Amino acid sequence: MEGKDKLTTFDSEHFLKTLTQKPGVYQMLDHRGMCIYVGKAKNLKKRVSSYFNKTDKDAKKKMMLSHVQQIEIVVTHTEGEALLLENQLIKKLKPRYNICLRDDKSYPYIYLSTHQEFPKLTFHRGAKKKQGQYFGPYPSAGAVRDSLHVLQKLFPVRQCDDSFFKNRSRPCLQHQIKRCTAPCVGLISQQDYHDDVAHTVLFLEGKNSKLISDLVKKMESAANELNFEKAAQFRDQIAQLRKVMERQYVSGNDGDLDVVACEIQQHVACVQVFFIRKGQHLGNRTFYPKIPQGKTEQEVLNAFLLQFYLDKKLPKAVILSHALLEAELIQQVFNEKAERKVSLVTNPRGERARWLKMAKSNAITALTQRLESRENTRDRLSKLSMLLGVEKGIARMECFDISHLQGDQTVASCVVLNEEGPLKSDYRRFNITGVTPGDDYAALSQAVSRRFLRAKKNEHVVPDLLIIDGGKGQVNAVLKALSDIDSPEVFVIGISKGSDRKVGMEKIYRAKDGKVLIFPADEPALLVVQQIRDEAHRFAISGHRQQRGKEKKKSTLEQIDGLGPKRRRQLLKQFGGLREIQSAGVEDLCTVEGISKSLAQRVYNFYHDGPAG
Repeated sequence: MEGKDKLTTFDSEHFLKTLTQKPGVYQMLDHRGMCIYVGKAKNLKKRVSSYFNKTDKDAKKKMMLSHVQQIEIVVTHTEGEALLLENQLIKKLKPRYNICLRDDKSYPYIYLSTHQEFPKLTFHRGAKKKQGQYFGPYPSAGAVRDSLHVLQKLFPVRQCDDSFFKNRSRPCLQHQIKRCTAPCVGLISQQDYHDDVAHTVLFLEGKNSKLISDLVKKMESAANELNFEKAAQFRDQIAQLRKVMERQYVSGNDGDLDVVACEIQQHVACVQVFFIRKGQHLGNRTFYPKIPQGKTEQEVLNAFLLQFYLDKKLPKAVILSHALLEAELIQQVFNEKAERKVSLVTNPRGERARWLKMAKSNAITALTQRLESRENTRDRLSKLSMLLGVEKGIARMECFDISHLQGDQTVASCVVLNEEGPLKSDYRRFNITGVTPGDDYAALSQAVSRRFLRAKKNEHVVPDLLIIDGGKGQVNAVLKALSDIDSPEVFVIGISKGSDRKVGMEKIYRAKDGKVLIFPADEPALLVVQQIRDEAHRFAISGHRQQRGKEKKKSTLEQIDGLGPKRRRQLLKQFGGLREIQSAGVEDLCTVEGISKSLAQRVYNFYHDGPAG
């Protein structure tokens, strides 16, 4: 179609004549229909008109407007609604000229199933729909698992799946190593178990002083009753608890709050968030929002807060390193969202001031390390481009690898590295089908073809350097695949281990002239190639293991006559895995909805007598 990608001048004068003066959101689109900027306004006509003021000398604004081919608007009832919609669109579309929060996954919690006879503690992420208590949020899955590990030693409340718990006939390994009191087989009374649950709740709520007082009373009571073994258990719990409290080098009694500090250096922003719940520091998280040049810490914090808390529960207070640009409007939106007052504090005192100082210090340290790492990577990429002869330089590399087990469940990985380091959001896996098992050449050809067909459609950027884990044969197969799809030109190399397969003895096969290059083992540029090769290998193996796990889970059950997808899911859900199904009796299997006695007998016979025929 003629003129599809041809740039045309945006008729701002005609557009502004019909623009409403109501509050709302505007999206600026380029010639491909891609959103490059999202903004909100109390008065749409007044705000959008300001962009086209001929006396405005802002070079960055002029650069953005030079790409604008269309503007779309959404009218809202209030400026607050516009603010929320603006940040929803920024998170979804990630426009080029907006401040965008990256790596913002939902945060994990510790979940306690208080409605059960013997409650369990477990990791939880996602919607809080289940009945029970939730503690958090924690900054990472690792922080949750560390806390659960500590709690197992202090108060051995069970952490197993319900299906595992219901089907036990003898204590598991966790009981043997004193990490569980085995309520599944009645080795602890319900009252004693609930005491452990109550102590766990006190610990998670940060009421350590009350908890220690309760344990001291129980220890003295047991000693007075001459139950010295029980008294010794309480004594050990108190000692362990005090050690845990000592390791928490920062503490306070300031309730639920987040501390948010921002620093900018060399056009890179770092935001540090500290999570304090019930006066305890649960951990911290570091973010590096994507920002256009020239943005200030205030602007970054303004955008960060709204995107960060868009789908999260707000704490009672947020301590900030800089004053907000739209403090009153953000305060109003946060109060409405939380249905209570949320304190936004920029000049804290006492304990809160110490928290903020620590968050600022962490932000500066993290930013310094990131900038140093980026400079090292840039230097190495520059040296690599010189050694390989990549004339335009290397800003982005992609590496492909294959993983399979004797040809089964073949998975190809594509990992990406740029000047910032590994770009995990751009990683991709490809499940390879329709090729001869074990044919790595065909598998690589298929993966590269699929990847670069998408690059031709502008779905992602074409790399400056394409690395194939392999030698001449693999590289030639990839070159033919790229030629067959008329791919954009790309510099291709293969990397293979030397004859003794030692790290540092790699051979690099350069596709453009067939020359084999061997760099010294201590060459910094070689380290970048090794890094991306090893990352591609790791990513391919983890994908292959996932495929094998799925196949292993479904394959044997699918061989049982009359056991359809719905019943298979029910069995796996109720029993927790194949091992538990294999060890279950006929009567146990019948307790699952949809499993008749005859079908349960067939499942039992399959695992004990083997498949028929």
